Order: sequence, then C-alpha cells, then structure tokens
Amino acid sequence: MIDPDEPLAEQVSRQAKIIDALMRRANRQHEVGSSAYGAFQSAITLQAQVWAKTRDLERTTSELRNARVDTERMRKNLADALAAMDGGVALFTNGQLEMGNDIFQTLLPDISDRLSPGVSTEACFVAMAESRHLVSVEGSFGAALAQARRSRVGSSVVSLVIELTGDRWYQINLQRTSVENLVLLLTEITTIVRSNRSEREHLIDRQADYLQAVFENMSAGVCTFSPDGAVTMFNAQFRQLLGLPYTTLQQGADLQRLLDFIADSGLISGSARFEARRLMEQPHRRLRLATGRMLDLHAHRLPDRGILLELKDVTLESRTTEMLENRVAERTAELTRANTRLTEEYEEKARVEEELRLAKERAEAAVSSKTRFLAAASHDLLQPINAAKLLIATLQDNVAETRFAPTVERLEGSFSSIEQLLHSLLDISRLEGTDEVLTPSDICLGTLMRSVWEDQQVLAQRKGVRLDMVPSMVFVRSDPVYLLRSIQNLVVNAIQYTEPGGRVLAGCRPHGNRIELQVWDTGIGISRKDQTRIFEEFTRAGNVPLGSGVGLGLSVVERTCRHLGHKVQVRSKPGVGSVFSIEMERVEGRPASAQEGCNETPSVEYDMDYIVLIIENDPDVLFATTSKLEQWGASVLPARSIAEALNFIRDMGMPPDIILADYQLDAGETGDLAIAAVRQKSGAHVPAIMITADRSTELLRLGAEQGFSVLTKPVQLSRLRPLIEWKMRRQTGAP
Repeated sequence: MIDPDEPLAEQVSRQAKIIDALMRRANRQHEVGSSAYGAFQSAITLQAQVWAKTRDLERTTSELRNARVDTERMRKNLADALAAMDGGVALFTNGQLEMGNDIFQTLLPDISDRLSPGVSTEACFVAMAESRHLVSVEGSFGAALAQARRSRVGSSVVSLVIELTGDRWYQINLQRTSVENLVLLLTEITTIVRSNRSEREHLIDRQADYLQAVFENMSAGVCTFSPDGAVTMFNAQFRQLLGLPYTTLQQGADLQRLLDFIADSGLISGSARFEARRLMEQPHRRLRLATGRMLDLHAHRLPDRGILLELKDVTLESRTTEMLENRVAERTAELTRANTRLTEEYEEKARVEEELRLAKERAEAAVSSKTRFLAAASHDLLQPINAAKLLIATLQDNVAETRFAPTVERLEGSFSSIEQLLHSLLDISRLEGTDEVLTPSDICLGTLMRSVWEDQQVLAQRKGVRLDMVPSMVFVRSDPVYLLRSIQNLVVNAIQYTEPGGRVLAGCRPHGNRIELQVWDTGIGISRKDQTRIFEEFTRAGNVPLGSGVGLGLSVVERTCRHLGHKVQVRSKPGVGSVFSIEMERVEGRPASAQEGCNETPSVEYDMDYIVLIIENDPDVLFATTSKLEQWGASVLPARSIAEALNFIRDMGMPPDIILADYQLDAGETGDLAIAAVRQKSGAHVPAIMITADRSTELLRLGAEQGFSVLTKPVQLSRLRPLIEWKMRRQTGAP
C-alpha cells in the first residue's frame, strides 16, 4: 500500500491515514462485538498493529529529517564550490534559475536584482541582453539557448563571446546536464583577446614593412591609390620609369593631378589626357615615352576599391617583337612562294597519281580477268589431261612387255610434267594476292602424308629412289587441299633432284605446341646464295640441270604457307642433300591416332566384278574412264547426262554397284544432282565418287552431307581403285 520510491513526506502521510482507518475499525468492532473475549482479542491485535505502524512512522520521520539535513549540507557545499570558482556559474533547474555565484550576480550590476533564484531561463537571458554594460555579442542569446536545449544530455557545449564596458571580454558556455537542467559558465578571456589584438596589429605593421620591401625590390614600377584617389604606397622604380619629380609623387598625392601632370609635361609621346575615374575601363595600355622607351601599364582593382598601377619596361621586348614581325613577314613571303611551288608540284603529283591509279586499276582488272579465266578454264584444261592420263594408263597395260612400252612410259612422264605445271599455275593464280581460297580446318597430317606417299611411290620407283615416309597421326590447323599440294611439291622436288640409289625421307618433329613436317633427301643440294631465291616464281638453283622444271613448285609452297601462317624453311649443302620443313600449329585436344608406316601397296591381281555407272559430259574422259574400268574387269554404264543414267537404271531394273560422276555436266546439271537422282530412281543408297576439277572445301562438305567421296582431276589411278574397293567393302560390310 506504500510505495517505497515515493517521497518520505508522502509515505508518512499514507501511514497516518492507514493508522486512522485501523483505529476506527477497531472501535467499531468493539461496539458491535458478540463477546467480551472476542473484543479483547481484537483490541490486543489492533494495539500491536498500532505500535508497529508507530515505530515505522518514527523511523520514516527520522530518515526524512536526515535527508533534509543532507540536502541542506549538499546545497551549502555546492554554493561554496560555486563561490570558489574563478568564473561565473549559474544552475538552471526545470527552466528556472536555481542558484548562481557572486561573479554571475555582479558581472552586470544593473541587472543583478533581476537574476534572483526562481526567475525563468528566458527572462535571465533577456535581462543580460538588455544590460547597459553589454557592448557586443558574437552570436544570439536566444539562438544559443535553443541550441543548448535541443542538444543531447552531456553533449557538446554552446559558446558565446560577449564584450563588456571597459574592454572586458567573457565567454559564455551552455551545457545541458539533464532533461531539464542547464549549466552556464562565464570565463573571462580579456587577456587572450588583448594579446591577440596586439599580435595582429604587430603582424600588420610587419606585413606593411614586408610589402614595402617587396615593392622596392620589384623590377616593375608599382603605385597604389586609395578609393578616393590618394597615393598610399609606391616604389622608386615607378618614379624612375615615368621620370617624375620627387615633389610630384608623394604619399597623399592626388591621382588625377598626377595624370594631368604626365599629360602636360609631355612625358608620354602623343598621349591623350587620362581620367582617373575611367582608368579601369582599359586596364592594359602600352605607352611610348618621349625618350623612346616602351612601357606596359596595368591597372588592378584592390579589395578596398582602390587602384594599383603597375609599369613594366618592355622596350627590348617591343624591339624584339618588331624584329620578329619583320622576319615573319619575310618568311611568310618565302613560304607563300614555296607554297605556290608545292601547289604546282602537288597538282603534278596528283595528275601522276591519277595516272598510276588508272594504270593500277587496269592492271588489277587484267589480273582479275586472268584469274577468272584460269578459274573458269581449269575444268576445261584438266579434262583433256584427265582423259589422256586414263588412256595412257590403259595403253600402258595393253603394251606392257612390248617394244612400245618405253615410248608409252615417256609419254606418261611428259603428261605428268604437264599436269604438275598446270597445277602449279592454277595454284599460283588462286593464291595471288588473297587468302579467300583457303579454308583452314583440323586435319590429320598422317592421312595427307600417306596420300602423298601412295601417289609418288611409282615416280620414286621409276627414278630408282627409295621413298620412306613416317606419318605423324597428329592434327594441325591448315587447308587440306593446299597443304597436300605443298607436301606433294616438296616430295616431288626431292625425288626429282635425287640421283638413282638415293633416298627421300618425310616425317614430323614436335616443338611444344607446334609440329614441324620435314622432307629430307640425299640429292644435289642447294648453295647458300640460292636458298634465298628458290621460293620465287620461275627461279631454280644454279646447279639444277636443264629440262627439270620451270621453278613453280616451291613458289606454291611459300605462298600457301604465308597465307596459312605456316613457317617454311630450308637447310641444304651442295652434294650432300637438303631438308625442307613446314612448321604448323598443333591442334590441342585432338588425340593422335596410332602411327602406321607407309609400305608398298600390293598390286591387284583380281578383276573388279562391279557394275559401274559413269556420268561424264566430256566424251574423251568418258571413253578413257570406261576403257580403264573395263580393263580392270568392271561392267561399265557410260552416261553423258542424268537422263541417260536414269535410262540405264530403268532398262536394268536394278541399281548399279557404284557411281562415278563428274561435278560439272551440261545444261546446268551437276554431279551431286545426278547422284541424288540415281539413288531416288533406284530406291537404294548407291556408293558414289565425285571426280571433279573443283578443289573447294564446299564440295567436300557437300560430299560429307550427301554421302559421296571426292577425287580431284586429273584422277590418280593409284587412288581411284583402292577407293572403289573400300567403298564397296563398306557397302557390303566385308572386312
């Protein structure tokens, strides 16, 4: 019923009320008690409760008396502490002045009676602001009080600086000590303010001395004027540059009178009269003195609205500028004449360049025409050679072991040379100035090397040269057609320039992420001076015998490697042999197949018992191909168009075993369309080989999509028959 946290006076009052209520209850029970004994027990109980409450009341009263004594003692100690402080102190509680020391009360004597305890904080500050002894305040009493009340308890102090009569200075600090309590501290700073003022005045005096010393040591003449036009400071250089008398230029002299004196004395030749009030309209002027000297006059506005005049002697600079202007004029005239000559030369050069451009366009048109001609004529050029090779191969088999065999063999060699020369010319034409014909892809070196070995083994055996090749079954990034031609050219050259009984070896060496294909021979070798020129067109080494080629093979190799980014090199010694190499980038992530050596292909002893459908528009090639296949034992159906091929299918009532088709047929027909038509007519996926002069990779991609192989013309019989056998075994599933 009694809260121990309440004030002691409140607790005593509540206890008295409780005791009074208990007494009334006891009297009432005594009057209406049913028995004397019950009343007696109630009286005893009530008396014990009264004694207990009386003891509590006495203890509480004693504690309250002690608390009041402690409060009075603490208040006296606080007053003594405030009185002992050097500065003025005032304590505000609940928005009212609680107490203040003597310094606070007597600082402003005219308002001491208004600073009594209990006055509000706002009234206290208003009284201080209205005091006659207050000279100035740096800030506002009201704003400082509002800021102190908004700040957090125990946070930063809000300060004001006040000036009192008698050049006395105090700093007022306000700090919030609790929710409703503020402390005001008055600290005298008169000594500090006076010291700072004295030091500032001393510094100003010293700066004036420094400024005057700077003025005196400046190379330019300087003179300053007050806002009303009176001279305040100048140096001797200003007087000397203008030639002014000592009596004219003195401190306090009027600016306008000084300008009038300069104009009247003729110190400046041809000068007009200056007006001081309009001097800043043209702050920079160049003056010529009567003595011939040149001066630059600069007028500057000072912060106090005064004027600073600066004079610089620019006589030497003016003369230099005049001399340079004369030289520039002379140089300009020379440049004008030179420009006229250059313009004439430029026009002549433009005319020559135009003629060169037209000549270049004509040359490019001629080269383009030649390229288009060779590209268009390649098919027509290779067709008769293909037919001749097939007929010569058939003739060789027919005249074997007769007296005509050597003649036919020479004839076959001559056609091989023609074929090699034609291929070289076509390759150079395609590679001339562009790499668009090249389509690099991931190819296996071993496959190309084995193909070259199979094609050139007959040439090596005829020459009496041992041809060995160790294929490296790694993948490189290159063009399959032109890399094959490059390897073939190197091997053919090695066989051609190696004497009977010699040896040619081809293989690969790894170099980190690159692979180097090398062709070694024990031939006649190449001198050092010839090694730098053998890759040019129509160039041969000095020790090459006559009639051994026209020097185009290595040029094809060099152009191919340059366009593909391969590195081609040669090492050779006359009489010992040569090593040609092509260094290429190895394709990572493509595992190398097992290496397989190149052995001599066994001769075929059995007949080719197949029905072969040949689709070829050239009658000579058709006849030669038919003759050779029939000689191999095949049954041949020769057709010159798709319609004739379909007639064979209809007459037989069954599909052929294999199709050999040329790509370019008559009337816009192509070999892929012919193969597709035969397969559709016969209802079977007949194996097919495309024999064409087209070497583009698009045709290879088309063959992979439609399921036919591609052989280029002139066809190599050493590759044609194994390819036919392989496709037939694959078709029948035979091993």
